[in-house]
Amino acid sequence: MKEKLVLFLVFFLLVMCIPMMAMGFSLPQAPAPGEETSQAGSEGPSQASGEESQPQSQPEPAQQAQGEITAQVPTEKTFKILNENTGKVEEVSIRDYVRGAVCAEMPPDFALEALKAQAVAAHTYALRLQQEQKSSPNEKLKGADFSARPQDWLVYTTEELARERFGDKFEQYWQKICQAADEVVDEILLYEEQPIVAAYHSMSAGKTEDAKNVWEAGAPYLVPAESFGDTLAPDYETTVKLTSDEVKALLQAQGEITLPEDPAGWFSAEERSDSGYLTQIQAGDKTFTGNELRNILSLRSSNVQVGYQDNAFTFTVKGYGHGVGLSQYGADYMARQGDGYRDILAHYYPGTTLAKAVY
Repeated sequence: MKEKLVLFLVFFLLVMCIPMMAMGFSLPQAPAPGEETSQAGSEGPSQASGEESQPQSQPEPAQQAQGEITAQVPTEKTFKILNENTGKVEEVSIRDYVRGAVCAEMPPDFALEALKAQAVAAHTYALRLQQEQKSSPNEKLKGADFSARPQDWLVYTTEELARERFGDKFEQYWQKICQAADEVVDEILLYEEQPIVAAYHSMSAGKTEDAKNVWEAGAPYLVPAESFGDTLAPDYETTVKLTSDEVKALLQAQGEITLPEDPAGWFSAEERSDSGYLTQIQAGDKTFTGNELRNILSLRSSNVQVGYQDNAFTFTVKGYGHGVGLSQYGADYMARQGDGYRDILAHYYPGTTLAKAVY
């Protein structure tokens, strides 16, 4: 274990010291957070839960000097959020939103610096959505910046709902959540002076995934990063067993498909990313992406190995979530090794800049 930890720390230091090579990218609009399987945002453990251009220069990684921050809590500034539980648009202060996002997206017993990293990521993501909604409004949002389901703890929740859930531990947990959120409430991540698509997920398979393998386009800051701490997380590896009849029914529900007579030959021609995630697989005469297969079979991630024996399939899965961007369990592990939230953000979003938010 000590040898693995030393290797991880050495790799981390190397990553932080070597600037990324400039590369072209095409970044999609930020999807609404909280749509678990296909979107960039929340796949948190508590839920168990761009333009085309050739950059001329790469911003320095977000490694600012360590120290206390006296945040100016912008209580007068708000996000307009469509509450999907009620169908109403609510105005929520930036402070209350960041607090509620941390509460909903990350367990309160995670390390404080991990909670602060989550706060910055959630704030950045919300600001990105707000800006995109202003430039290209979605009528379904009824004038809101984005949607959420606070009663279901998706995207963000409220102090009142947290009090109900946490019970006797509310004061302890809420104080910690507020401390983490308020200390960084005015900080966001930028790339080329724009808020980034701050994707995050519960845990990777030991190395995060390149966004281009998950969505239609990637970004220079959503690239693979080592995340050894994920391999120590609870339920890092899970298995799903389904009979051949169950698998056949799930595949046929996707449309017309021809499967070989022997189920042992139903899946073939796998392709994987450098991070180990399934990017493509042949099922009979159809080809699916790893994420499509994940959704069809309701798996925790697309890092999956397929086995077949005795008329049943076994799907062995590593990690939880799309694997892109910040790993929440990885962030908690780094924080417990002594890394601050700036270090965590720079590791999982390389090439980004930590800056004061402008509203």
